[in-house]
Amino acid sequence: MIPMHLPLNALRAFEASARHLNLTRAAQELNVTQTAVSQHIRNLEDRLGQPLFRRLPRGLALTDEGQALQPVLADAFARIAAALERFSDQRPREVLTVGAVGTFAVGWLLPRLRDFQAACPFVDLRLLTNNNRVDLAGEGLDCAIRFGDGAWHGTEANRLMEAPLSAMCAPAIAARLRTPADLAHQPLLRSYRADEWSSWFAAAGVPCPLVRGAVFDSSLTLAEAAAQGAGVALLPVRMFTRELQQGRLAQPFALELARGGYWLTRLKSRPPTAALEAFRGWLLRETAQG
Repeated sequence: MIPMHLPLNALRAFEASARHLNLTRAAQELNVTQTAVSQHIRNLEDRLGQPLFRRLPRGLALTDEGQALQPVLADAFARIAAALERFSDQRPREVLTVGAVGTFAVGWLLPRLRDFQAACPFVDLRLLTNNNRVDLAGEGLDCAIRFGDGAWHGTEANRLMEAPLSAMCAPAIAARLRTPADLAHQPLLRSYRADEWSSWFAAAGVPCPLVRGAVFDSSLTLAEAAAQGAGVALLPVRMFTRELQQGRLAQPFALELARGGYWLTRLKSRPPTAALEAFRGWLLRETAQG
């Protein structure tokens, strides 16, 4: 029977050696001697009653037993390190109230929320979604993520990303579209920005047909209507990559219309808190990665 109380140092020595397949590099990482690493591994093999390495003339190779054990230990040590790192930040938790246009919140922020919580564990995030109409002071927001040109009176704005619009629809409708002119035979769904379709058709070099589709105050409901076959919508493609990958939406034409981007905004009259600075730094790093 395998003993339940295996020495932690021996497990750590094995994990490092299995990762490097080299005792010298493992010893350097653990800040011990190569002899100590070898002894730990021998003791572990004795206690398990199984060889974990094959000793080769120019290094090590894992046995089947070693290959089975290595990923389990790597994951366990990574979890321990992550847990201990949370304790290393002794700052008190600080509430950060963020308003965000719903499209950005669902399409970009929520899939990365766990990454933010791991990077900034002291921030107690409160997320309020909106349809791009927001009152920072009146709603008690520390900051807001908005779509536009970055020019909002009394605010400091950091550009996060561009978000050009493109025609998107259900795949069944996309299959019937060969040229932009074919859109004249489809319902064209609209946002509260009334000139988007006329600008898109002008960029395509095609006369704009009469636009009679339903009007929506949110790109999220606009996209859902398009996915359900209600018509064709102009949407920020970067916010709906999952729907494209899942086959719920299709992009029949490559043409994109630049109408603005997403910005992180805050009131100039209110000094930024440590939580806001941490959130802003994380956002700018993540959005810069594309």
